Amino acid sequence: MKKKIAVIGLGILGRNLAVFLAERGAEVIAIDSNMEPVDEIKDKVTLAVQLNSTNEKALAALDISDVDAAVVCIGDNFQANLLTTVLLKKMGVKRVITRASNPLERSILQEIGADELVYPEEDLAKELAVRLTAVSIEDLLSLGVNLAAAKIRPPHSICGKTLAELHLRKTYGINIAAIYNSEDEEATENPFPTPEHVIAENEMLLVIGRKEDLIRFAELQ
Repeated sequence: MKKKIAVIGLGILGRNLAVFLAERGAEVIAIDSNMEPVDEIKDKVTLAVQLNSTNEKALAALDISDVDAAVVCIGDNFQANLLTTVLLKKMGVKRVITRASNPLERSILQEIGADELVYPEEDLAKELAVRLTAVSIEDLLSLGVNLAAAKIRPPHSICGKTLAELHLRKTYGINIAAIYNSEDEEATENPFPTPEHVIAENEMLLVIGRKEDLIRFAELQ
């Protein structure tokens, strides 16, 4: 069954999110107060609408209370971000995810009932810093407030040992989701490792965990 998601605010974050969700098969309702971004995205999503999301009647007319999630990405008007979040919760939207740009906004949005918060500028800065300094990390993908997936070349200290011996989840708080031949990932016949798999230096690990744990693991010698 397709996920139905509303994305409100079609700046860079909202526009990219809406398109990525649609590409992944979600039913996407994209909303903005200006017509230009609505026109730009209308052929890429299920429905694109121009309306003021702080207008309760206009928002209710869309009947989005049954969406699986609504993401409020209004970046240049915190009052609109806040009011939209309040209205969505009032309408009974099950999961409201809201953009926050600073600690004060986070505190206010938490107080009024936002289910989740995203911090795009902070997350981008952290992930760029990781990519620039942790040479063993090939890619880093944020999966939430403090959860990420990364492709990491195995540290020398774990090579030659089995996953069962390493106890990576207990020791480092990470999980190995897949292991690829780093020379040619597409040629890897079965990327899903067993506990008996012996880590080799020429492999690439797909690791999931908290960002700080991924960084700590990637910095091992």
